[in-house]
Amino acid sequence: MAKLDLITIGRSSVDLYGAQIGGRLEDMASFNKYIGGSPTNIAAGTARLGLKSALITRVGDEHMGRFIREQLVREGVDVRGVKTDLKRLTALVLLGIRDEEQFPLIFYRENCADMALCEDDIDPDFIAESACVCVTGTHLSHPNTEAAVLKALRLAREHGGRTALDIDYRPNLWGLAGHGDGESRFIESQAVTAKLQSTLHWFDLIVGTEEEFHIAGGTTDTVAALKAVHGVSKAVLVCKRGALGAVVFDGEIPSSLDEGQTGQGFPIEVFNVLGAGDGFMSGLLKGWLTGEDWPTALKFANACGAFAVSRHGCTPAYPSLEELDYFFKTGIRNKALRKDAALEQVHWSTNRDGEWPQMRVFAFDHRMQLEAMCDEAGVPHERIGVFKQLCLKAALQVSNGQAGYGILCDSRLGREALYRAAGTGLWIGRPVEWPGSRPLVLEPELGEDFGGLSEWPVENTVKVLCFYHPGDDAALKQEQEATVKRLFTASRRNRLEFLLEIIPSKVGPTNDETAATIIQRFYDIGVYPDWWKLEPMKTAGAWAKACDAISRNDPYTRGIVVLGLDAPAAELEESFKTAASFDLVKGFAVGRTIFGDAARKWLAGHSSDEEAIADMVSRYQGLCQVWDRSRQAVAVPA
Repeated sequence: MAKLDLITIGRSSVDLYGAQIGGRLEDMASFNKYIGGSPTNIAAGTARLGLKSALITRVGDEHMGRFIREQLVREGVDVRGVKTDLKRLTALVLLGIRDEEQFPLIFYRENCADMALCEDDIDPDFIAESACVCVTGTHLSHPNTEAAVLKALRLAREHGGRTALDIDYRPNLWGLAGHGDGESRFIESQAVTAKLQSTLHWFDLIVGTEEEFHIAGGTTDTVAALKAVHGVSKAVLVCKRGALGAVVFDGEIPSSLDEGQTGQGFPIEVFNVLGAGDGFMSGLLKGWLTGEDWPTALKFANACGAFAVSRHGCTPAYPSLEELDYFFKTGIRNKALRKDAALEQVHWSTNRDGEWPQMRVFAFDHRMQLEAMCDEAGVPHERIGVFKQLCLKAALQVSNGQAGYGILCDSRLGREALYRAAGTGLWIGRPVEWPGSRPLVLEPELGEDFGGLSEWPVENTVKVLCFYHPGDDAALKQEQEATVKRLFTASRRNRLEFLLEIIPSKVGPTNDETAATIIQRFYDIGVYPDWWKLEPMKTAGAWAKACDAISRNDPYTRGIVVLGLDAPAAELEESFKTAASFDLVKGFAVGRTIFGDAARKWLAGHSSDEEAIADMVSRYQGLCQVWDRSRQAVAVPA
């Protein structure tokens, strides 16, 4: 049995997509960064659809190369075949969306890492693991990369694997167009035709647009081109026809394209054609490699292509398997798919980076409380930043590189600790509420338009505490709800996860219905937090109602963390026992119970840095052990 369903081979780049729509690439003011290159996109796209996918390519020994490798891992792609080139840089592509027909792009690929791929990079044992090898046309354009591709194809055939080609013709990458003509999709070339035809016999499946079959077949008559390709290859041919859909020919080529096999199409608004072919190929491979018939495989392919042309970017636009199933059930409700809020929620929540099945969060985002401690000790507030660095050291010591640990830290008083936490593997939540505000007011750093979120690293989660109660007057409710909704929307626009914390007990009486009522209200106004942070409720009934409200509205939620409210450890243990019986509760986010005593002593000069860290490590470890015991006692998987 093959351990992998698919290995793709070839280009790997960083795509820098112009964030502004409708302008020239010359006028782009900012760019979004994604992984790119057809084989890289296809590896990620098929992994999202549940295939065990891998990539063979080269990346540079620098930040962009590491970004590609790390993002592929997040996408679930096997990166054993991704080699690091110590001499060459990772390829870059700059892209823009000018209008519905113009999509300018510039390839930065002079002596780039992926074009240095060679035969030595092809491991026979690795190829033997896969049921299929898929390559794209660009890597047939250079002798070294062609040799690597042909070796992989030969090995795949020897081990009984399937082979596929996405023609992916870019005249620019075959040296037929200038740097400014990256958008060009077809230039006739007998040399390219001859090169392609010399390799077409290696493939079981060949996919291309009409123009790509023109170059492969050596004629601009599509039917004649298909017949020419069929004359040198026994492959199944899939011809993409844009808005007319795609057709499959698994035998002799008929006299009309309309006589080929077709699948269900999805007429949607075209927003961005870049990467649509890779999305199509991902869906097609999903169907082909899992034994579906051609109409079904084309249905998958057409749907994935539809998602791609409706969204910004290439890989980020591709659907998860859950999203694809959801789309097939609901159909097209808005031809601009990116504007279907329910569909976008499924897309977002089923394609988020990382998994957090358990959460042990050290919360030292406190500002008002630490300022009060400074005043009590008679020391300047500037000391808070130094203390928060000690908190981070304690968190890192306890986590010790293990998954499932995190911090809550602000950037106003804890900026240095926050920045140092980046890249450590800790989950990072960052508060935005002005401490104690009711109605809710946000930290000034966000700006009146919340534009400050555009400066945040995408690994930061937006955390907001709202003192909200069902018994509040209508005007207060409306004001707070509007702020939370705007913040949630801004977070999504900036690709940041969102945590909503509610503490109704601070502003009014509560019962078993209170938290659930608040949760439902925020879903009703269109707020779908990735995380909820809830106070420790005393009864199982209250937890059950809260969890039901979340699960009913958002089956893909990350889950809940329990806050501490400066409770003694023994009291927290009791609350943990109740909360841990619900699988949706992933852990805790506790602060003063861990750092309170250490902060007072350290600020007053009664303990050293090392003593403060040791105190917090002990308390944090103790809480982790309490949570683990509570979870194990109810036999709920962590």
